Amino acid sequence: MAAIAWNVKQQESADILVFKGPQCHCCDLWVAHLRQQGFRVYVSPQEHLLAVRAKYHVPGRLVACHTARTGGYTIEGHVPAADIRRLLRERPAIAGLAVPGMPIGSPGMEQGDRHDPYAVIAFDTQGGTRVFEQH
Repeated sequence: MAAIAWNVKQQESADILVFKGPQCHCCDLWVAHLRQQGFRVYVSPQEHLLAVRAKYHVPGRLVACHTARTGGYTIEGHVPAADIRRLLRERPAIAGLAVPGMPIGSPGMEQGDRHDPYAVIAFDTQGGTRVFEQH
């Protein structure tokens, strides 16, 4: 029972709650990126993320490998910590941010010096999107 209470306490004190597949290595690397940037992260392993994504209005075309929640927003995929900080500072009227797929060079997807250009996409609950940041 003490372990359960400890996990609830840890989850409640986290800055970001991450839902990820139990065996996903790149998700673990993204979590490490967030922690290195000063975020307190709680990880919730999930076998099926479809229900999580549906609950938080992630459009199907923006799906990546993990979903997170912070400050009332949804974060889908390998969104850089700096963009999450900007989101929390500016507080735009959107549902969240996404980096669709798994672009090489995004946090958690580093492969040496290779860096494929990618966009961080803002999305709303009706499926509308716009570019939030380019990398």
